[in-house]
Amino acid sequence: MTLFHAALLLVAGLAGGIVNAIAGGGSLITFPVLLGIGLPPVSANVSNALSVAPGYGASVVGSRADLSGQGRRIRQVLPTVVAGALCGSALLLSTPRAVFDVVVPFLVLGATATLAFQTRLRGLAGQPRDHSPRRAAVLLQLAVFVCGLYGGYFNAALGVLLIAGLALVLDDSLRRISALKNVLSATVGGVTVLVYAVFGPVNWAAVAMLVPATVVGGFVGARLAQRLPPRVLRAVIITVGAGVGGVLLIRAF
Repeated sequence: MTLFHAALLLVAGLAGGIVNAIAGGGSLITFPVLLGIGLPPVSANVSNALSVAPGYGASVVGSRADLSGQGRRIRQVLPTVVAGALCGSALLLSTPRAVFDVVVPFLVLGATATLAFQTRLRGLAGQPRDHSPRRAAVLLQLAVFVCGLYGGYFNAALGVLLIAGLALVLDDSLRRISALKNVLSATVGGVTVLVYAVFGPVNWAAVAMLVPATVVGGFVGARLAQRLPPRVLRAVIITVGAGVGGVLLIRAF
Protein backbone atom coordinates (compact mmCIF):
# COMPACT_ATOMS: atom_id res chain seq x y z
CA MET A 1 0.00 0.00 0.00
CA THR A 2 1.41 3.38 -1.03
CA LEU A 3 1.30 6.59 1.02
CA PHE A 4 -1.26 7.99 -1.43
CA HIS A 5 -3.49 4.94 -0.92
CA ALA A 6 -3.25 5.36 2.86
CA ALA A 7 -4.21 9.04 2.67
CA LEU A 8 -7.09 8.22 0.33
CA LEU A 9 -8.42 5.61 2.78
CA LEU A 10 -8.21 8.04 5.70
CA VAL A 11 -10.23 10.70 3.85
CA ALA A 12 -12.76 8.13 2.63
CA GLY A 13 -13.14 6.69 6.15
CA LEU A 14 -13.78 10.11 7.69
CA ALA A 15 -16.37 11.03 5.04
CA GLY A 16 -17.99 7.58 5.20
CA GLY A 17 -18.31 7.69 8.99
CA ILE A 18 -20.01 11.10 8.86
CA VAL A 19 -22.47 10.02 6.16
CA ASN A 20 -23.26 6.74 7.93
CA ALA A 21 -24.09 8.54 11.17
CA ILE A 22 -26.39 11.05 9.48
CA ALA A 23 -28.16 9.02 6.83
CA GLY A 24 -26.37 5.77 6.02
CA GLY A 25 -24.70 5.08 2.70
CA GLY A 26 -21.14 5.87 3.76
CA SER A 27 -20.02 2.56 2.30
CA LEU A 28 -20.67 4.05 -1.12
CA ILE A 29 -17.61 6.20 -0.37
CA THR A 30 -15.34 3.62 1.25
CA PHE A 31 -16.19 0.58 -0.91
CA PRO A 32 -15.26 2.17 -4.28
CA VAL A 33 -12.01 3.47 -2.78
CA LEU A 34 -11.10 -0.06 -1.68
CA LEU A 35 -11.79 -1.25 -5.21
CA GLY A 36 -9.75 1.66 -6.56
CA ILE A 37 -6.61 0.70 -4.62
CA GLY A 38 -6.77 -2.77 -6.16
CA LEU A 39 -8.78 -5.03 -3.85
CA PRO A 40 -10.98 -7.73 -5.46
CA PRO A 41 -14.74 -7.08 -5.04
CA VAL A 42 -15.42 -9.68 -2.34
CA SER A 43 -12.34 -8.71 -0.35
CA ALA A 44 -13.28 -5.03 -0.68
CA ASN A 45 -16.83 -5.73 0.52
CA VAL A 46 -15.67 -7.77 3.52
CA SER A 47 -12.90 -5.32 4.45
CA ASN A 48 -15.33 -2.42 4.12
CA ALA A 49 -17.85 -4.06 6.46
CA LEU A 50 -15.18 -4.52 9.14
CA SER A 51 -13.90 -0.96 8.66
CA VAL A 52 -17.20 0.90 9.08
CA ALA A 53 -18.42 -1.15 12.08
CA PRO A 54 -16.48 0.84 14.75
CA GLY A 55 -17.84 4.06 13.25
CA TYR A 56 -21.36 2.83 14.00
CA GLY A 57 -20.33 2.39 17.62
CA ALA A 58 -19.10 5.97 17.75
CA SER A 59 -22.42 7.09 16.26
CA VAL A 60 -24.25 5.40 19.14
CA VAL A 61 -22.15 7.34 21.66
CA GLY A 62 -22.76 10.58 19.79
CA SER A 63 -26.55 10.05 19.69
CA ARG A 64 -27.03 8.64 23.21
CA ALA A 65 -29.24 11.58 24.27
CA ASP A 66 -31.89 10.49 21.73
CA LEU A 67 -31.73 6.88 22.99
CA SER A 68 -33.23 7.87 26.34
CA GLY A 69 -36.34 5.80 27.05
CA GLN A 70 -35.68 3.31 24.23
CA GLY A 71 -33.99 0.61 26.32
CA ARG A 72 -36.94 -1.81 26.24
CA ARG A 73 -37.41 -1.35 22.50
CA ILE A 74 -33.71 -2.00 21.87
CA ARG A 75 -33.71 -5.17 23.97
CA GLN A 76 -36.71 -6.47 22.01
CA VAL A 77 -35.16 -6.04 18.55
CA LEU A 78 -31.49 -6.87 19.18
CA PRO A 79 -31.93 -10.68 18.87
CA THR A 80 -33.88 -10.16 15.64
CA VAL A 81 -31.27 -7.94 13.99
CA VAL A 82 -28.50 -10.36 15.05
CA ALA A 83 -30.38 -13.26 13.44
CA GLY A 84 -30.88 -11.26 10.24
CA ALA A 85 -27.22 -10.22 10.10
CA LEU A 86 -26.06 -13.81 10.58
CA CYS A 87 -28.27 -14.98 7.73
CA GLY A 88 -27.04 -12.16 5.48
CA SER A 89 -23.39 -12.90 6.25
CA ALA A 90 -23.95 -16.57 5.43
CA LEU A 91 -25.51 -15.58 2.10
CA LEU A 92 -22.52 -13.40 1.19
CA LEU A 93 -20.02 -16.16 1.88
CA SER A 94 -22.00 -18.96 0.22
CA THR A 95 -23.74 -17.46 -2.85
CA PRO A 96 -22.61 -15.63 -6.02
CA ARG A 97 -22.45 -11.87 -5.58
CA ALA A 98 -23.80 -11.17 -9.09
CA VAL A 99 -27.38 -12.09 -8.18
CA PHE A 100 -27.63 -9.74 -5.23
CA ASP A 101 -25.85 -6.97 -7.13
CA VAL A 102 -28.95 -6.76 -9.30
CA VAL A 103 -31.33 -6.69 -6.32
CA VAL A 104 -29.45 -4.20 -4.11
CA PRO A 105 -30.15 -1.00 -6.14
CA PHE A 106 -33.89 -1.66 -6.08
CA LEU A 107 -33.82 -2.28 -2.33
CA VAL A 108 -32.03 1.01 -1.72
CA LEU A 109 -34.26 3.00 -4.07
CA GLY A 110 -37.35 1.34 -2.60
CA ALA A 111 -36.27 2.27 0.92
CA THR A 112 -35.63 5.85 -0.16
CA ALA A 113 -39.05 6.08 -1.82
CA THR A 114 -40.64 4.65 1.33
CA LEU A 115 -39.13 7.46 3.38
CA ALA A 116 -39.92 10.13 0.77
CA PHE A 117 -43.59 9.13 0.55
CA GLN A 118 -43.94 8.10 4.16
CA THR A 119 -47.00 10.26 4.82
CA ARG A 120 -48.96 8.81 1.90
CA LEU A 121 -47.93 5.27 2.75
CA ARG A 122 -49.05 5.78 6.33
CA GLY A 123 -52.38 6.94 4.97
CA LEU A 124 -52.72 3.61 3.14
CA ALA A 125 -51.26 1.35 5.81
CA GLY A 126 -52.46 3.30 8.82
CA GLN A 127 -50.54 5.47 11.26
CA PRO A 128 -48.21 3.60 13.62
CA ARG A 129 -50.21 4.93 16.56
CA ASP A 130 -53.33 3.25 15.15
CA HIS A 131 -51.75 -0.23 15.07
CA SER A 132 -52.58 -2.69 17.81
CA PRO A 133 -49.62 -3.44 20.12
CA ARG A 134 -49.33 -6.96 18.70
CA ARG A 135 -49.37 -5.80 15.07
CA ALA A 136 -46.90 -3.02 15.78
CA ALA A 137 -44.53 -5.50 17.45
CA VAL A 138 -44.73 -7.93 14.50
CA LEU A 139 -44.13 -5.15 11.94
CA LEU A 140 -41.14 -3.85 13.91
CA GLN A 141 -39.55 -7.30 14.16
CA LEU A 142 -40.11 -7.94 10.44
CA ALA A 143 -38.57 -4.60 9.43
CA VAL A 144 -35.55 -5.14 11.68
CA PHE A 145 -34.94 -8.69 10.44
CA VAL A 146 -35.05 -7.67 6.76
CA CYS A 147 -32.65 -4.79 7.40
CA GLY A 148 -30.32 -7.06 9.37
CA LEU A 149 -30.36 -9.58 6.50
CA TYR A 150 -29.46 -6.84 4.03
CA GLY A 151 -26.76 -5.40 6.27
CA GLY A 152 -25.14 -8.77 6.79
CA TYR A 153 -24.82 -9.21 3.04
CA PHE A 154 -24.07 -5.74 1.70
CA ASN A 155 -23.67 -2.87 4.16
CA ALA A 156 -24.12 0.14 1.85
CA ALA A 157 -27.23 2.22 2.64
CA LEU A 158 -28.18 0.06 5.63
CA GLY A 159 -28.96 3.26 7.52
CA VAL A 160 -31.37 4.40 4.80
CA LEU A 161 -33.17 1.06 4.91
CA LEU A 162 -33.37 1.10 8.70
CA ILE A 163 -34.71 4.63 8.92
CA ALA A 164 -37.28 3.98 6.18
CA GLY A 165 -38.49 0.77 7.81
CA LEU A 166 -38.48 2.07 11.38
CA ALA A 167 -40.19 5.34 10.47
CA LEU A 168 -43.02 3.42 8.83
CA VAL A 169 -43.79 1.28 11.87
CA LEU A 170 -42.77 3.46 14.84
CA ASP A 171 -44.64 6.49 16.13
CA ASP A 172 -41.57 8.48 17.14
CA SER A 173 -39.45 11.44 16.06
CA LEU A 174 -36.96 11.09 13.22
CA ARG A 175 -34.08 11.97 15.53
CA ARG A 176 -34.95 9.16 17.95
CA ILE A 177 -35.43 6.75 15.06
CA SER A 178 -32.03 7.80 13.70
CA ALA A 179 -30.47 7.09 17.10
CA LEU A 180 -32.09 3.64 17.15
CA LYS A 181 -30.77 3.12 13.63
CA ASN A 182 -27.26 3.73 14.94
CA VAL A 183 -27.67 1.01 17.59
CA LEU A 184 -28.97 -1.52 15.08
CA SER A 185 -26.27 -0.62 12.54
CA ALA A 186 -23.61 -1.08 15.21
CA THR A 187 -25.06 -4.48 16.09
CA VAL A 188 -25.04 -5.60 12.47
CA GLY A 189 -21.49 -4.32 12.21
CA GLY A 190 -20.47 -6.34 15.25
CA VAL A 191 -21.91 -9.53 13.76
CA THR A 192 -20.15 -8.99 10.44
CA VAL A 193 -16.85 -8.32 12.23
CA LEU A 194 -17.05 -11.67 13.99
CA VAL A 195 -18.11 -13.63 10.90
CA TYR A 196 -15.94 -11.95 8.27
CA ALA A 197 -12.83 -11.83 10.48
CA VAL A 198 -12.92 -15.63 10.70
CA PHE A 199 -14.29 -16.66 7.30
CA GLY A 200 -13.86 -13.68 4.95
CA PRO A 201 -10.90 -12.57 2.78
CA VAL A 202 -10.06 -9.46 4.83
CA ASN A 203 -7.34 -7.00 3.84
CA TRP A 204 -6.18 -6.02 7.32
CA ALA A 205 -3.88 -3.20 6.17
CA ALA A 206 -6.83 -1.37 4.58
CA VAL A 207 -8.98 -2.02 7.66
CA ALA A 208 -6.29 -0.56 9.92
CA MET A 209 -6.31 2.69 7.92
CA LEU A 210 -10.09 3.02 7.69
CA VAL A 211 -11.15 2.17 11.24
CA PRO A 212 -9.77 5.26 13.08
CA ALA A 213 -11.19 7.56 10.40
CA THR A 214 -14.68 6.00 10.49
CA VAL A 215 -14.75 6.24 14.30
CA VAL A 216 -14.01 9.96 14.22
CA GLY A 217 -16.44 10.48 11.34
CA GLY A 218 -19.19 8.51 13.09
CA PHE A 219 -18.98 10.62 16.25
CA VAL A 220 -18.88 13.90 14.31
CA GLY A 221 -21.77 12.83 12.09
CA ALA A 222 -23.98 11.84 15.04
CA ARG A 223 -23.41 15.22 16.65
CA LEU A 224 -24.21 16.97 13.38
CA ALA A 225 -27.42 14.96 12.97
CA GLN A 226 -28.64 16.21 16.38
CA ARG A 227 -28.33 19.80 15.19
CA LEU A 228 -30.20 19.35 11.91
CA PRO A 229 -33.94 20.22 11.83
CA PRO A 230 -36.15 17.16 11.09
CA ARG A 231 -37.07 18.44 7.62
CA VAL A 232 -33.43 18.98 6.68
CA LEU A 233 -32.42 15.60 8.14
CA ARG A 234 -35.13 13.86 6.10
CA ALA A 235 -34.03 15.68 2.93
CA VAL A 236 -30.41 14.65 3.50
CA ILE A 237 -31.39 11.02 4.04
CA ILE A 238 -33.56 10.93 0.91
CA THR A 239 -30.85 12.60 -1.18
CA VAL A 240 -28.19 10.19 0.02
CA GLY A 241 -30.47 7.21 -0.54
CA ALA A 242 -31.33 8.27 -4.08
CA GLY A 243 -27.65 8.82 -4.87
CA VAL A 244 -26.62 5.45 -3.42
CA GLY A 245 -29.37 3.62 -5.30
CA GLY A 246 -28.61 5.38 -8.57
CA VAL A 247 -24.90 4.61 -8.46
CA LEU A 248 -25.53 0.97 -7.53
CA LEU A 249 -28.07 0.67 -10.36
CA ILE A 250 -25.55 2.00 -12.88
CA ARG A 251 -22.89 -0.39 -11.60
CA ALA A 252 -25.26 -3.37 -11.77
CA PHE A 253 -26.39 -2.76 -15.36
